[in-house]
Amino acid sequence: MSELTVRIDPHVHSEASYDASAPVELVLEQAAEIGLDAVVITDHDVIDESLRAAELAPLYGLVGIPGVEVTTAHGHLLAIGVEEMPPRRRPVDETAAWVRERGGVAIVPHPFQRSRHGIRKRHLVGCDGGCVDAIEVYNSWLFTGYKNRRARRFADAHGYPGVAASDAHSVPLVGRAYTEITIDGATRADLDAELILGAIRDGETLIRGRRTPIPVSARHYAIGAARTSGYYAKVGALRSGKVAKTGALLGGKVAKTGALLGGRYAVLGAARGARALYNLSPLSR
Repeated sequence: MSELTVRIDPHVHSEASYDASAPVELVLEQAAEIGLDAVVITDHDVIDESLRAAELAPLYGLVGIPGVEVTTAHGHLLAIGVEEMPPRRRPVDETAAWVRERGGVAIVPHPFQRSRHGIRKRHLVGCDGGCVDAIEVYNSWLFTGYKNRRARRFADAHGYPGVAASDAHSVPLVGRAYTEITIDGATRADLDAELILGAIRDGETLIRGRRTPIPVSARHYAIGAARTSGYYAKVGALRSGKVAKTGALLGGKVAKTGALLGGRYAVLGAARGARALYNLSPLSR
C-alpha cells in the first residue's frame, strides 16, 4: 500500500493581520521554495486574504486551504478549512462545533499562554478528544520550550492530535516549524484539502522544525506592543478630540442661546423701562 508524506504549516499570518507584513504571494512562494505542500494563512479575525491565498496556491504547486485565527470567548482558535468567518467571542467549544459543521478543523494555537490569548486548560478539559480537533504542541514563536512541552503533555493525556506551526509573521519565518502528515493509500495526484484535514483529525501527524530565534521573537513582541500602545493612544486621542469637539459645540450652543436670551431680555427690559418713564411723564395723563 502506498504512503504519502505531506508537509504543512497550518498557522501563518499575512499583511492582513495587524501585527504582520507578509503579502500572501510571497508567503506562497516561500512555502513552495522550502518544500512545503501546503500553508494556511490564518490572519486575526479576517479571512479575505486567506481565501485569496487558497485560490492562488495551485499556481505555486501547493494545496489551497483557507483558514483564520478567530477570537473566541476563551482565547484564540485556528479554524482551518473554512470559507467564511466563524462567529467571534463565542465559547471555544461552540466555535469549534461551528468549524466542524462546515468541514473544517479546529486547532488550539499556543495553548495556556495568556499573553498571546492562549486558551486555558480549564476550557479544554471535560470534553476529551471532542472539544477541538487538535492542539498546537509546537509553536516556533515561544521564547522557551516550556509551554510547548506542557501543550504536548496535555494533548497526549487528553487524546488530542498534536500539530506544529511557525506562526510566522514575516516571509523568512514561514515553515520554520511545520506538521508532517502521513496519508496511507494515497498518491500525490490524490492530494487535496480534504485528505490533509482528515489526516489531522485522525492524528497522523509528526512535529518538525525549530524555534524562532529569541532576538527575532523579542523584536516581534516589542513591535506588537508598540503597535497596540499606539493604537490605543490614537483611539484615546480621537475620543478626547471628539469629546472636546462635542464640548465646544455644546458650549457654543449654550453661549449662542445665552446671547439670544440676553438680547431678548435686554429688549424687554428697555421696553419696560420706556413704558415706566412714559407713565411718569405728563404725556400719559
